[in-house]
Amino acid sequence: MTGLRVSDLTVTYPGRPPVVAVNHVDLEVARGEIVALLGPSGCGKSSLLGAIVGTVEPASGSITFDHEDVTRLPIHRRGFGLVFQDGQLFPHLTVAGNLAYGIPHLSRVEREARVQELLELVGLDGLDHRKVTELSGGQRQRVALARSLAPSPRLLCLDEPLSSLDADLRERLADDLGEVLTASGTTALMVTHDPEEATRVAARVLRMRDGVIAP
Repeated sequence: MTGLRVSDLTVTYPGRPPVVAVNHVDLEVARGEIVALLGPSGCGKSSLLGAIVGTVEPASGSITFDHEDVTRLPIHRRGFGLVFQDGQLFPHLTVAGNLAYGIPHLSRVEREARVQELLELVGLDGLDHRKVTELSGGQRQRVALARSLAPSPRLLCLDEPLSSLDADLRERLADDLGEVLTASGTTALMVTHDPEEATRVAARVLRMRDGVIAP
């Protein structure tokens, strides 16, 4: 299968005895598929996502994408994107500046075209010169999503991307997020504690508890 494959992955943290956050997990996400990992706080879902992206070092197991072993590759060589809870935008840059930040290898004309394409995709047409500090919370998360999509990551990981928003806005953006990921053909893995959010965004929902994925 092409796409993401996690095999027998274990993540531990120092302690006496060591704390097992992810316990021999197997996971597959096909190319173009959107999968949600659903579970309560402390169940290991963010640790699993971190190991896949490269911010957390696994104790054992392997992570491959399109049959390439990326388990020990540094973050910048995996070709994966990550959307955080708070977006982590650059406040001193405009919307367009944030979107163009991750694609410096493109020519100026290509960057401008890509920025406009992404603004249209996430419903922010005409806001390219707006300061991100002037945007609403929902708009900032759209910018964060667009910025992550800009370099066309082969896998996009989303860590509770809507949890900082109020309930009504979170519901609306969950629908939009699923539509954007589908329209862009993005392979995506999202972690969330919200069952409704998971079903609105993802085509497949996996439940995680106590470091393992439920069968």
